Amino acid sequence: MARTASPVVLARADPPLVRLAPAVFVALWSTGFIAAKFGAPVAGPFSLLALRMVLVVPLLAGLAVALKAPWPRGWPVIHAMVAGALIHGVYLGGIFYAVKHGLPAGLSGLVVGLQPILTALFARAMLGERLGRTKTLGLALGLVGLALVFLPKLTGAGLGAGPGATLDPVVMLVAFGAVAAIAFGTVYTKWAGGGAALVPGTALQFVGAAVVVTPLAAAEGFAYVPSLQLALVTAWLVVVLSIGAVLIMLWLMRRGAVSSVASLFYLVPPTTAVFAWIAFGETLAPIQIAGTVLVVVAVRLATRG
Repeated sequence: MARTASPVVLARADPPLVRLAPAVFVALWSTGFIAAKFGAPVAGPFSLLALRMVLVVPLLAGLAVALKAPWPRGWPVIHAMVAGALIHGVYLGGIFYAVKHGLPAGLSGLVVGLQPILTALFARAMLGERLGRTKTLGLALGLVGLALVFLPKLTGAGLGAGPGATLDPVVMLVAFGAVAAIAFGTVYTKWAGGGAALVPGTALQFVGAAVVVTPLAAAEGFAYVPSLQLALVTAWLVVVLSIGAVLIMLWLMRRGAVSSVASLFYLVPPTTAVFAWIAFGETLAPIQIAGTVLVVVAVRLATRG
């Protein structure tokens, strides 16, 4: 009996572009923290997300029509909207809020790096996915690697506010809740059975997210600073992240184990650190480079187990 291709370690017979999909996803998704940092001065966190949803839904709906993809009915519609509310509404809203209210980019990456562990636990409980020794080892090594990557960020100086810097517990709670939401949402998507075609289903996910963030944006007073910076950040969030990265993530999930796809998120914080070095001049210490290498090894193990 032929073995089903892993969603992350794809079969060698697959075309090169298909085998590159996980790497492309990590690269695109990692830009989210950079975009959030650029967007913070020109928009409220929920206002920026609401604008993103308003633009991305008609774009995806138009793409679905162009592709003649069938729109779901009944429960698949509800499932898609619930998943979207969790993955794009609660998760992104929480992270954007935390960044806006002082959570450092490095520490936010470390918090988000907990997602593979939470996803694996949810997948075990809801889907009965067996982790296996190799995958469990990979998840554990990934956590250690992340700790090494962001260890320098956990000092007062690393927080960017001097040696005595402290973190607001509420902000940290919001960030952890956001990560739990995306972990549960990804497993929920798999549990619901993927009853919708990819593009229409993704459009409905963003409708669900809009239901979450729009009232919060209204409470913010739809705070925007009209500028080229706002336009560029919004375009990047809509086209690159909402359409490009999200469609790749959902496609990978449909190929197999959700916990394997989630393990890719271990690569996001180190990749974000590299982008931050390019964009903002942040440097990587030797311990962070060692942690990045360990994370790469961990992902390989987690996707084989």
